[in-house]
Amino acid sequence: MADPIRTYRHFREVPDHIWRWPNFSPAEIACRGTGQLKLHAQALDRLQALRDRLGKPLIVRSAYRSPAHNRNVGGTPASKHMEGTAFDIAMANHDPEVFEAAAREVGFLGFGFYPRSGFMHIDLGPARDWGERFPARAVAFATETPPAREALAQSRTLKGTGAAGVATVGAAGVEGVREVVAEAQDALLPLVPYLDTLRWLFIALALAGIAVAIWARVDDWRKGLR
Repeated sequence: MADPIRTYRHFREVPDHIWRWPNFSPAEIACRGTGQLKLHAQALDRLQALRDRLGKPLIVRSAYRSPAHNRNVGGTPASKHMEGTAFDIAMANHDPEVFEAAAREVGFLGFGFYPRSGFMHIDLGPARDWGERFPARAVAFATETPPAREALAQSRTLKGTGAAGVATVGAAGVEGVREVVAEAQDALLPLVPYLDTLRWLFIALALAGIAVAIWARVDDWRKGLR
């Protein structure tokens, strides 16, 4: 017997004992505009099966949408999102071809391709495709191991620029977290004020690293090492 489709006024009302999808939370699947949630167990079973098959996180851009929110974001009047059977998944950490093949294998039938926005729509059907396919990647998530450079690793200049680079990336990462948290449900809003402090900490570390690099170059030049 198929699980009944349940609708909750807010995702916080979903009982813990009925939520059986370990890699997802009710907040991820709920409507971004209202917090409402239509729990379609079959769709979530396939989403979890897709996550298990791929072995890496699925970033859910959009899942269930209330009719009002669907209108606000320009969704089609018959959008499968309003049935709780559709998911928009970011391709930032997936090869689109591999993702599509895996999604078809676990039973998704509807596919929409949005390469300019960086996500793929999948739903339970009917079977149909739309949109422009993602361009082929030059390198499909290959991890490159740089050659060993022990001598350069000991350079004061390299250490300084390395610290600056890490800190700069960290500051950019905090900005990315800020955007994600800003779109998340109100359960995460208390974290937002702390992101400013963390971002400025990374920026200060970056400036310190640059200062060390400049000082090292000048000092080496004075000693005739450059």
